[in-house]
Amino acid sequence: MANITNEFMGHDMLAPFTAGWQSDMEPLVIEKSEGSYVYDINGKKYLDTLSGLWCATLGGSETRLVEAANKQLNTLPFYHSFWNRTTKPSLDLAKELLNMFTANKMAKVFFTNSGSEANDTQVKLVWYYNNALGRPQKKKIIARAKAYHGSTYISAGLSGLPPMHQKFDLPPPFVLHTECPHYWAYHLPGETEEEFSTRLANNLESLILKEGPETVAAFIAEPVLGAAGVILPPATYFDKVQTILRKYDILFIADEVVCGFGRLGTMFGGDKYNIKPDLVSVAKALSSGYMPIAAVLVSQKISSVILSESNKIGAFCHGFTYSGHPVACAVALEALKIYKERNITEVVNKISQKFQEGLKAFADSPIIGEIRGTGLALSTEFVDNKSPNDPFPYEWAVGTYFGAQCAKYGMLVSSTGDHVNMAPPFMLSLEELDELIRIYGKALKDTEKRVEELKSQKK
Repeated sequence: MANITNEFMGHDMLAPFTAGWQSDMEPLVIEKSEGSYVYDINGKKYLDTLSGLWCATLGGSETRLVEAANKQLNTLPFYHSFWNRTTKPSLDLAKELLNMFTANKMAKVFFTNSGSEANDTQVKLVWYYNNALGRPQKKKIIARAKAYHGSTYISAGLSGLPPMHQKFDLPPPFVLHTECPHYWAYHLPGETEEEFSTRLANNLESLILKEGPETVAAFIAEPVLGAAGVILPPATYFDKVQTILRKYDILFIADEVVCGFGRLGTMFGGDKYNIKPDLVSVAKALSSGYMPIAAVLVSQKISSVILSESNKIGAFCHGFTYSGHPVACAVALEALKIYKERNITEVVNKISQKFQEGLKAFADSPIIGEIRGTGLALSTEFVDNKSPNDPFPYEWAVGTYFGAQCAKYGMLVSSTGDHVNMAPPFMLSLEELDELIRIYGKALKDTEKRVEELKSQKK
């Protein structure tokens, strides 16, 4: 088949997270999906090892989700959830989410359309809550360096990634950032994981005391930092952090947008690390990416104040036209039903051992500093001399080159700087996993050769 992507060069979209120079290149135009694979407009087949953007957990051809959407479209394609009007799919989904989340008592669900909107909503809920309690000064939010919480004004400010702040006048003054808990990159010589966690927890407490505990409202964290490169919390980290938050009456917002619904081998990422949050954001796998939908789970502690005090300070005037969209809710309900029926955490745990061990076998490569992951999430970090202190020159674009080689061989990964993320669909077969490991190895060999060439040119 002739290559027909040329017609899309200089296309009309202002694409997300895309630099201007990329508009002069042929875009990769994906036309259809089938199981763990996607196909571009020229018919080339790719193993999709990022599940789209961490979301297509059930693959690209789950007929039950399509049928759920069609059924709802033929019954009630849209109605809103404002002014105590709503739809049955949104009510049913709220109930199901509350039943599924067991780490802490959640009482209410607020629907949004994306993880970014969910995390924006979290901040407004926290502010409303503290205003209702007569604590208007308790408004600051602590997030972490390298975290990703979205790209709207507030959620981008919460994110700890400099490119999301530069040129946008972010973060806003009410957002504070504490350290990234990446043991491999930031531990001191001889420091154990637990000692590292203690140091970070002490620094968090120092930040709270410096700002004034009466001004700090909430702490937001992903159980495992996803976009930053699948950074796992070091031993005892969340235990120590939660002790400090309780000490100063600071709410814990768990961002489960990436980790929720089985990605780490537990239904929620926080289950793996004994996280007991006051508020939870979920999205992505909530509908397996088939419809845009997200949700905020609100604890009894917070929802009771919001509902009881609204008569005094006014209604919680926040929401979106498509909050609780009936088609999105119907699809999400079916996705959650599938997760239960197929015992999805067991499925993930069954295949994740081979996924993790198969790729970590490449960790001895001279251009790899660390391969880290858990469940069906993994990141490879490319560095020189196997040291976090020796990154490759930016212009070498080592991670980008590796990603391009993967695509050449028929596999899509996420290359961000010099780390490469993978989070494949949960229904990945063992044969597909073998293919994933094989292509990874071929692309790595090519990348090692490329780095050798660049080093020889530098001499």
